[in-house]
Amino acid sequence: QVQLVESGGGLVQAGGSLRLSCAASGRTFSSYGMAWFRQSPGKEREFVAAISWSGGTIRYADSVKGRFTISRDNAKNTVYLQMNSLKPEDTAVYYCAAGSTTVAPSIYPYWGQGTQVTVSS
Repeated sequence: QVQLVESGGGLVQAGGSLRLSCAASGRTFSSYGMAWFRQSPGKEREFVAAISWSGGTIRYADSVKGRFTISRDNAKNTVYLQMNSLKPEDTAVYYCAAGSTTVAPSIYPYWGQGTQVTVSS
């Protein structure tokens, strides 16, 4: 069992940066692939980035490639999402998920509660 708690969301101007954190409980955190998804009102949950348990495999959605960076610290049971050059279209609730590195949200058994990111123009 893994419990996930996101933090770091907020309001930022376009072009700014935020770093999201996802703290996990459970002794098996280091064995899980981790991912970030986001969801805007009226839209489906969208894949953002994923990282394998070792950090050796990383994938990004095309919409964030070159602007966002996912990383993890297994000693701290934490995964991060560094978001740079933010755009208004990045506005969404961002969710942390554990259990895979796939782009399909239905595959992930564990989810955090989400953190709001709002980018003003």
